[in-house]
Amino acid sequence: MTREVRHDLPLYRRVVPPEWIDHDGHLSEAHYGVAFGSATDSLMEATGLHADYRAATGATLWTVESHVRLLRQVTEGAHLVVRTRVLGSFARRLHFAHEMYVVEGPGAAPAPDAEPVATAELLALHVDRERGRSVPFPEPVRERHAGLVEQAPPWAGRAVGAPPR
Repeated sequence: MTREVRHDLPLYRRVVPPEWIDHDGHLSEAHYGVAFGSATDSLMEATGLHADYRAATGATLWTVESHVRLLRQVTEGAHLVVRTRVLGSFARRLHFAHEMYVVEGPGAAPAPDAEPVATAELLALHVDRERGRSVPFPEPVRERHAGLVEQAPPWAGRAVGAPPR
């Protein structure tokens, strides 16, 4: 099934280096998180929460919840592309998702019907670092986020099930 996906945010790209490979010869669990964290940094840059903004305001995004799914193994040298979607924009928080794909090479994009190798759904707060508490986004940033909101993918909103009793 093909679903329409907007491409309003830049794709994060990375080639899997040898040091990201675990003892089984695949991308380690920790480095999926590194790639998703870098994709979040790209989202921040693209929506006005860049380094100059953070230095001037003391505010940034803090991830307060995430759900990562590792769906397929990834090997050394693989060309990763992470596509980011904004799922919800609120006064002080941002709900977004990342989908990681392996593509053929530099500059390649995932096919419209490609299946991700991993996904991450995140909730982040806009935080004043000095005060250690959430603060509203500036209006231009909130408007940019709101303009990026798209329908959640079918896998979003899932949770790890309760352990058996």
